[in-house]
Amino acid sequence: MNTRMPVLAAALAAAALVPAAAHAQQVVKLKSNPAAIILDAADVKAGADMIFVSGQLPSPVDPAKPMSEIKSIDDFGDTKTQTISVLNKIKAILASRGYAMADVVKLSLFLAPDPKLGKLDFAGANEGFKQFFGTTENPSTTARSTFQVGALVGPYYLIEIEAIAAKAPAKGEAK
Repeated sequence: MNTRMPVLAAALAAAALVPAAAHAQQVVKLKSNPAAIILDAADVKAGADMIFVSGQLPSPVDPAKPMSEIKSIDDFGDTKTQTISVLNKIKAILASRGYAMADVVKLSLFLAPDPKLGKLDFAGANEGFKQFFGTTENPSTTARSTFQVGALVGPYYLIEIEAIAAKAPAKGEAK
């Protein structure tokens, strides 16, 4: 009998255990600075459920106001107000598919200058962001990039946000 067979059998048995351990941690959020409001990275393993949310724009402050009557940035609010509006839209889209804001692993923010300030309101975007991440309801955060853009699709939009969320599949769900 080949003396390597017991070693090979043990190696194969150990390898069979690896997928179970990897399945338990399909989404790992990496944060080196506990005080940071964003992650360093998110590690999403194969087999995780994922959703990619297209860029979302804010809704008017008065939801009853028709888009044809939108005449100024005041109709959408400042950067903080618009950020909250967009993140609420993303939250609703995610919830409709069984995800939560805690499942968000990456946000891309496209930020246009506020004409009232004559510059980007990055602090306003962060203030809106902090109402959804690092909270009692959602103590986690996400990886994030922010891009300065000259303008967005409409003249009164100050922010557009894309999202990627990932989570381990529901128990009993085959992958």
